[in-house]
Amino acid sequence: NGGNFSISNLGMYDIDEFTAIINPPQSGILAIGKIARKPIEKDGEVTLTDIITCTLSGDHRVIDGATGAILLKYFKEFISNPNTMLL
Repeated sequence: NGGNFSISNLGMYDIDEFTAIINPPQSGILAIGKIARKPIEKDGEVTLTDIITCTLSGDHRVIDGATGAILLKYFKEFISNPNTMLL
């Protein structure tokens, strides 16, 4: 009760990705799947990297989709480079 935002993690149950349902009266929820090692192309070479899928659900009476996209952008930057959270 009284929360504004939730995080739901099903990655520990080997779930790749999912869409979480907002718990009223909260304004949003971030769904986090498992970390999986996948091949990607970087600088013309194929390399393995850890990938995680996150899905944001937001109550559009409270949060605009574009604002949610900005939140995901910064979340991605912080997760990709955790040292930047210390600055």
